[in-house]
Amino acid sequence: MGIPGERDFHGEKRSNETHGSTTDPDARLFRKGRGQAAKLAFMGHALMENRSALVVDVRLTAATGTAEREAAVAMVEAIPGRHRITVGADKAYDTRDFVATLREFEATPHVAQNTANRRSAIDGRTTRHPGYLVSQRIRKRIEEVFGWIKSSAGLRKTRHRGVRRVGWMFTLTAAAYNLIRLPKLLAAT
Repeated sequence: MGIPGERDFHGEKRSNETHGSTTDPDARLFRKGRGQAAKLAFMGHALMENRSALVVDVRLTAATGTAEREAAVAMVEAIPGRHRITVGADKAYDTRDFVATLREFEATPHVAQNTANRRSAIDGRTTRHPGYLVSQRIRKRIEEVFGWIKSSAGLRKTRHRGVRRVGWMFTLTAAAYNLIRLPKLLAAT
């Protein structure tokens, strides 16, 4: 039965067209992996400087399958100056388009190879260098940033609605993370 005027979704597949948020129309259904439930969410993206582990850029986007790579390209493009950089990333970034775009920006893609049922876009020219292994080890430190933002800064469940407001809060919490990290860096020098 249900509520009069409500559509019966029994037996239908959930999608953003059928199950949009009533309180935040910018949020999208997204699941982090196979077998996990889809939740209404945004995607937060951060660019970290490897030596100091400080966040240098953040973006918040609607949750889509390509949002991570699009935000990464935008953040790399926004880096001032034209000098050689390396970009460490996980397997989700191992696509021909992303790797080619990074190389256009004179950035070396130190992306984890995704060889599951396909050929990786990262070749031996990149993986044979010792810096590649270092980047793969250090890239995991970005999870410390997201862990702090979700737990200590309380952004696991946001109080705000809309990409603009949640994005503002995400940027503010990343700046707060940097402020907490700075005394440790200064003490080490």
